[in-house]
Amino acid sequence: MKMRIKGLFFAVCLAVAAVLAGCQGTEYTVSFDLNYRDCPDEDDVMVASGKKLEQPENPTREGYTFIGWFENAALTDEWDFSTEKVSADMTLYAGWDLDTGDESVYPEDDKDFSSLKTAGSQESSYEYVNFFLPEVDGISQPYVGDVMPYYEDGVYYIYYLKESGDSYNHSVYLATTTDFVTYTEYDDVVLEASRSGGQDGWIGTGSVVKVGERYYFFYTGHTSSASYEYQEKIMVAQSDNLYSFEKVAEWEIIPPDSLGQKQDFRDPQAYYDEESGEITLTVPAAQSNIARILKYTLSADLTQVEYEGIIFSDPTGEFWNLECSDTFEINGTWYITYSAQDDTLWYAYADEQFGPYSEPQRLDGKLFYSAKHVEDGSDYYMAGWARRSESATSTSEVSAWGGNLVVQKIVQNEDKTLSLAPVDAVAEQYTVRRELATEDSHIYMKAGSLYDFEEVFTAYESFMLTGVFTFEGSGSFGLAFDYNGDEESYKLISIDPEEGMVSLYFNEGSTLIAQTAVTLEAGEEYSFTYIQEGSVGTFYIDGLAALTVRIYGVSGKSIRFFAENNNVLFTSLREYTR
Repeated sequence: MKMRIKGLFFAVCLAVAAVLAGCQGTEYTVSFDLNYRDCPDEDDVMVASGKKLEQPENPTREGYTFIGWFENAALTDEWDFSTEKVSADMTLYAGWDLDTGDESVYPEDDKDFSSLKTAGSQESSYEYVNFFLPEVDGISQPYVGDVMPYYEDGVYYIYYLKESGDSYNHSVYLATTTDFVTYTEYDDVVLEASRSGGQDGWIGTGSVVKVGERYYFFYTGHTSSASYEYQEKIMVAQSDNLYSFEKVAEWEIIPPDSLGQKQDFRDPQAYYDEESGEITLTVPAAQSNIARILKYTLSADLTQVEYEGIIFSDPTGEFWNLECSDTFEINGTWYITYSAQDDTLWYAYADEQFGPYSEPQRLDGKLFYSAKHVEDGSDYYMAGWARRSESATSTSEVSAWGGNLVVQKIVQNEDKTLSLAPVDAVAEQYTVRRELATEDSHIYMKAGSLYDFEEVFTAYESFMLTGVFTFEGSGSFGLAFDYNGDEESYKLISIDPEEGMVSLYFNEGSTLIAQTAVTLEAGEEYSFTYIQEGSVGTFYIDGLAALTVRIYGVSGKSIRFFAENNNVLFTSLREYTR
C-alpha cells in the first residue's frame, strides 16, 4: 500500500512538472494601443509566460504628454514594467495628458469666502469684470436688460435697457469696450422713457444704424395705458454722436392691419444698404397667435416706409414672440437669430438675408437672453444678458428680468451650423493653473442608478475649467456644485446623451432651470470648457453646444464630477484662475 502511494505521488509530480515546463514555454501576445482617433498601429510583442515585459520607448503625440501604459482604456490600472509579469494575451493602452506647457501653482491671495455664509452675501462681494454689471446706485443694484450692440472704429458700444437704479422704465444706457474684458460705464442716459407717459412711457429694445453722418436709434415705444390704441409702436431717435439721442417727434410705424392685433410689435433691428440708400427693419410680431418676423424698407431720410411682409414664422407654434431678432452674414451664408420666451436662443440660416430659412436650431439656453450679434470685420459675437434669480437663495428658479452682460464668440462650422465659444481675450486671462483636488488629471467614473460623485475642482471667484470626456452608456454626467454641503442640494450642469441635452438643474437633478440641445455619440472624445465669474458661467462642449448658467452660493466650495447609469472617462483636466 505504501509503495502504491509513493508511485502515485511520483506520477503526479511528473505531471505537474510537465505542465510547468509547458507553461514556461508558452508565449503571449502583448498589443499596444495608442488610444486616440486615427492613431498609427504599434507592433505587437511576444512575451514568454511569467516574464516581465520590456518597457518600450515612450510614444509621442502632437500637443500631448504621454503619462503611461494602462491595462484598460479607462486608465485606471497602470502597468508596472518593473514588477508585473505577463500571464495572458493582453492590450496596453496609452494614457495622454494635454500639453498645456504650465505647472500648478498655489497663490495665497484667493478671496476668502469662509465668512460669507449665504448666497446673497457672496453675490454682493463679487467684482464683475468680464460679465459687466452696472455700478450700484445708492443701495440699488441695477441690471443689464436687452442688449443692442453696435461697432465702430475699434469700439463696441453696448447699449442696454437698464433695470432698476436710476433708470426710468427701462431707459437706454451705454457701456463700451474694446476687448470684452473691461468696460467703461457711462452714467448719463442715452435714450430715456417719457416721464410724462405717452406711447414710449416704457422703452423697448431697438438698434443703432449709421446713415451718412447721422445715427438713428430705432426702438420700441411701449405704453401700459389702456387709452392708447396700440400698445407698441416702432419709434426713432437721432444723433450726430453715439452717446445721446433725441427723439424724432411724430415719427412711428404701427402694426399692419393684416396682423389682426395691436399689442405685440417690437424690437426693430436696422440695416443700411449704401448702394440702394435704403434702411431695412426686421420687427418681431404675432399673427394668428403664431410668432413672426416682419420686414420693412425705409428711405434714408425716413420719409417713406413700406411694409414687405413676413420673412420668418415660428415652425414650432410654441412661442408668442421671437424677441430681439437679428440677421447677419458669415462667409456667404445668412443667419437669423431670436430669443423664444422661456425656452432658448435659436437660429436658422439661408442663402439670402431674408430667407427662405432652414429649420431653426438651438444656440444657447434661456438664461442667455435677448442676444444680438455684433461684428468687427473679422470676428462675430453674440451679446446678451445672463438671467438672475429674484433671490440669490432661491433653489427653484432663475427667472428675474435683467442680469449681467455676457458676450460669446460665434463660430461657423463646416456644415453652416453655428456654435458659441468663449471670447478669446476672456479665455486668455486664465493663466494661473491651480492644483486639482485629485492626484491625477484623469478620472474614470463607473456609475449605476445612483449618482456617483468625485471631487475635482474648487469654485474660486473667477475660474476656467477645461478637459476631455468620453462615455459608454446613456445616463447623465457632468459637473456638480456644492451649495450647502448636502448632496440633495447640489447644482448640476448635466450632459444627457439619451435626451440630447445639456441642462442646468438645481436640487441634485430634480429642478430643471435651463437647457440646450446637443448630439453626442458613445465612444467619441469631446473637449469642454467652463468659465465662471461670480455666479455667472457658460459651459461649452467645444464646437457643439453652449449653456449659460446662474449658480449662486458655491464660491469657496468643491466642484465634483458626477455620473449615473454611465461609464465616463475625463482626461486632461485643468483649472485656471486669472
